[in-house]
Amino acid sequence: MQKFDEGQADANDDLIINAHVRIPLSTLHVQFTRSAGAGGQHVNKTETAVEISFDLQHTPCLSEVERARALSKLRSHVTAEGILRVESRDSRSQLQNREDATQRFVELLRQALVVPRARRKTKPTRSAVEGRLRTKKSHSASKQIRRSRPDAE
Repeated sequence: MQKFDEGQADANDDLIINAHVRIPLSTLHVQFTRSAGAGGQHVNKTETAVEISFDLQHTPCLSEVERARALSKLRSHVTAEGILRVESRDSRSQLQNREDATQRFVELLRQALVVPRARRKTKPTRSAVEGRLRTKKSHSASKQIRRSRPDAE
């Protein structure tokens, strides 16, 4: 069996997001449009900008927990209908823009699916508590000395 790097498409045309999640390329909707901005006549006649859409809300590729985590973490990239949109228009090449958008899609989804480590409560060490109390006592003692002087008025 051939091993593929994460984020690459394998022989089955799946994008490998992590060890548990594979997204078939057939579930991605790729759309090409004309790029805006400077570039002369080239911009006006070629459709080099790429937008990848993925139905994150209804995909069978993710479990309910993964879907909820991804929707909450990627809410700035997801439409009201639950469609994840990633676009690229950096290059004059449609192929480079497509590869860039695909890589961004994989990276966004990979980061969204990372499960945060559970926080364990910790207590201060005994020496830290004793040191804090010593500091409080010495600070209090210096204040008491200042307060008890009769010429302080």
